[in-house]
Amino acid sequence: MNVLFIGGGNMATAIIGGLYRQPGTTISVVEHSEEKRDALAAKYGVTALSALPAALSADDVIVLAVKPQNLKAVCTELAPRLNGALLVSIAAGVDIATLSRWSGGTTRIVRVMPNTPALVGKGVSGLYAAADVAVADRNAAEAIMMAVGRVLWVGTESGIDDVIAVSGSGPAYVFHFVEALEAVGRDVGFDAETARQLALETFEGAIALLRDSGEPAGELKRKVMSKGGTTERAIASFEDDRVKEAIVRGALACRARAVEMSADFSRS
Repeated sequence: MNVLFIGGGNMATAIIGGLYRQPGTTISVVEHSEEKRDALAAKYGVTALSALPAALSADDVIVLAVKPQNLKAVCTELAPRLNGALLVSIAAGVDIATLSRWSGGTTRIVRVMPNTPALVGKGVSGLYAAADVAVADRNAAEAIMMAVGRVLWVGTESGIDDVIAVSGSGPAYVFHFVEALEAVGRDVGFDAETARQLALETFEGAIALLRDSGEPAGELKRKVMSKGGTTERAIASFEDDRVKEAIVRGALACRARAVEMSADFSRS
């Protein structure tokens, strides 16, 4: 499989890092930054280019890994060179119809929404393709993203917005909560490193228990609580402050922004 990345940022680098260990994959990347080109070539042995190739092949897979606001210019430049290549977009807020229009009318497109744990091989990616996209193209996109974690296909394109709300932006929600626990640790007198260790180990242990036990999160929460105890007091305070509802509102606001972005880009 020949894979060309347009953009060599963090997510592209994570995926390249997963792919380069797989036999039979030829990787190249177009990146304006000479420093990034040199780093990618040195670490992963990829072909690093400063500009798009003059022509592509129908056997190529093009991973669009630039910021959404830069995607129109990239697709417009790609359009006369595509020659039927498969497009895999990891950009939030740009729907397939818009990508197709910008790219000269191609319909050979798969949308992907990864998340940043891909940087450590623990990502989860939502994928969507229209019904007329070939099974081989779906398999190619899936293989690329499985190099950095798990994959989940969604049945409608709006499902990508749902993925953004839960897992795409979800790591930031977790980091936000970890920040709060670290702050508590410092407030009660721990040094910064100890507070960080306590917060991280607590999250890692809780996730391992949740995964291994197979029990719902709510049931495990109840098992930590005892009548009139310390945990019950903390949870009661969270409930008074409607913390859970606030998280849900925030995630839904995230989804609404993805929908707004799609509408904005569709008019450009």
